[in-house]
Amino acid sequence: MTELMLARLQFGATTIFHFLFVPLSIGLVFMVALMETFYVVKGQEIYKRMAKFWGHLFLINFAVGVVTGIIQEFQFGMNWSEYSRFVGDVFGAPLAIEALLAFFMESTFIGLWIFGWDRLSKKVHLLCIWLVSLGTVLSALWILAANSFMQEPVGFVMNNGRAEMNDFFALLKNPQLLVEFPHVIFGALATGAFFIGGVSAYKLLRKQEAEFFRRSFNMAMVVAMIAGVGVAFSGHEQAQHLMESQPMKMAASEALWEDSGDPASWNLFSIVDVENQENKFEISIPYALSYLTYEEFSGSVPGMLTLQEQYEEKYGEGNYIPPVKTTFWSFRIMAGAGLIMILAASAALWYSFKEQLMEKRFFLKLMVALISFPFLANTAGWIMTEIGRQPWTVFGLMTTSASVSPNVSVASLLFSFIAFTLAYTALAIVLVYLFVREIKKGTEHQGEKEDRHESIDPFEREAYHTWN
Repeated sequence: MTELMLARLQFGATTIFHFLFVPLSIGLVFMVALMETFYVVKGQEIYKRMAKFWGHLFLINFAVGVVTGIIQEFQFGMNWSEYSRFVGDVFGAPLAIEALLAFFMESTFIGLWIFGWDRLSKKVHLLCIWLVSLGTVLSALWILAANSFMQEPVGFVMNNGRAEMNDFFALLKNPQLLVEFPHVIFGALATGAFFIGGVSAYKLLRKQEAEFFRRSFNMAMVVAMIAGVGVAFSGHEQAQHLMESQPMKMAASEALWEDSGDPASWNLFSIVDVENQENKFEISIPYALSYLTYEEFSGSVPGMLTLQEQYEEKYGEGNYIPPVKTTFWSFRIMAGAGLIMILAASAALWYSFKEQLMEKRFFLKLMVALISFPFLANTAGWIMTEIGRQPWTVFGLMTTSASVSPNVSVASLLFSFIAFTLAYTALAIVLVYLFVREIKKGTEHQGEKEDRHESIDPFEREAYHTWN
């Protein structure tokens, strides 16, 4: 185990764990804001209860997400100091804006929302939760602006061996950001919607608070359907852009060793032989890759071996082919999970329209299991995005092997990797426990607490409800 391998393992593990919470926070707070909007517009107390119940789960998830996110930025200076030195002038700006503006915006209005139920007017209180939702989206925007620079560097000049920013707005107009940002946001909305849908299905199976969770389920599935379609179309835009920005990643995601020919077939399934740089077995769909790439049923796609020769001419000797199996299968896991979610949301809306949902117990059990699918799709998508860029940290400018800190030892990396893994495992156990406890309680216990604590100041009472 080298320093490079351990640094990559640690960053990959902590990033994947942190990203379990990010899309759920974005999706959940949007759903909570939507529910409270229905309460303000329609005046029905059930929507207020919905906003409070799902808001409690959002707060738990948000708190754990903040803790796991702090580790990410420390790693840039500790394990990846050469990368930070090289690109810190560009990369640091969006990260600083995210921390100073978007995160503080979220935190401020979360506090107002928690303690403002009895102290603010309905419309002002509603504005607070929408501003929290906006804050989560802006946080994602700035983080993705930084990541997009790694995928497609723009707005910089080289000075004394460092990348220095010379056009801040070029980061926001980065073509990679324009296709990556909507894809991530739609995926986050799908994550929140399927979480609410799955929990609601669990409660409906147990015949607990049927009207409350039926409305939650229906609202979530409408958002899930819209988000699923949005994910599909924005993902298509990303695939087309890959041909311009990172054709090697596109070829690796299709396990395309040689040029495809015209028209190009989409490789549905392959047994990939990396050692011999060939596929032992393939199931392909004719014309599909040409359409995915060019929106036409003609056109060829260059293979990895052809691109390897081109990259060697441009960047010098080296292996520019990423881990093919990982890139190939992570793309298919992401796309397959996304397709299943669209089909599930469609079926859910159909059963609800026909008023047959409560009769479809097997389908409700399936919806509980499908809580995991957005997390699976999000994780696989990010693995494909980051692994498919290898061997680059910043595409075309800096390799991953050149980015690692020169003074960090194997022993220190191994110790921190084990320590973070154990700490994150403990956090995961706590999170699952808190989620399960709140879900099992449901909403009926809230009224009992209000009766027992009616003498408490409203400010303190709301704090009690929120964190218990």
